[in-house]
Amino acid sequence: MSAPTLESVDRDGALTEAIGELCGSTRAGFLRSVALGGAAMLEALSAPAQAAAPNDTTILNFGLRFERLQATFYTQAEELGTIATMSAAKREWARTLGAHERAHVKIIKQVLGRKAEGRPTFDFGRTNETDEAFTRTAVAMEDLTVALLAGVTPAVHDRGLAAALLGLLTVEARHAAWARHISGATPAPAAFDQPKTLHQVQGAIARTRFVAKPPRTSSRHSPRFTG
Repeated sequence: MSAPTLESVDRDGALTEAIGELCGSTRAGFLRSVALGGAAMLEALSAPAQAAAPNDTTILNFGLRFERLQATFYTQAEELGTIATMSAAKREWARTLGAHERAHVKIIKQVLGRKAEGRPTFDFGRTNETDEAFTRTAVAMEDLTVALLAGVTPAVHDRGLAAALLGLLTVEARHAAWARHISGATPAPAAFDQPKTLHQVQGAIARTRFVAKPPRTSSRHSPRFTG
């Protein structure tokens, strides 16, 4: 009697899907025909995952969470009256960026459709309660957005989506330059920007503790966030 394979016991594909998330879909497909517990399966599972890069849905859901974080930050500052205390130039800047971030949330949600994750709960502490703290945090957020988009856009497989993200990147770069100008910092401090991976930005957001309660995510369509 031959040894059972993953395909013979994984009737609904749940095990294959889980392995695909860990090791990549190509390797998961190969493992379906390999004997369970055999040397080939053990070798394949222990080898580095070559296809474990985030997929388009994972990238978009992370972008949705980040855009929601920014949109909520600007909206709360408006509701708290922080923006009303600023100079006319700063009020225009803050309100424009807030409107843009809310528009970005709406667009990304539409693209994701039913695959969009739920809304997290945010806690910004006192970072949007004063002009100085708000401005400092906004500059950091906008810089981080540019670094994120520069890092993840080349990893997007859908060409139309990649083109859309490039359009978003240029707008966010203008946001960052405007924020730096408003704060008195150099709008373009270097000749080249350093891109960041999704994992690096995820870690940066987690360290702020701004995400007080992450949403429930679908294991099939959404990444497992830690912050």
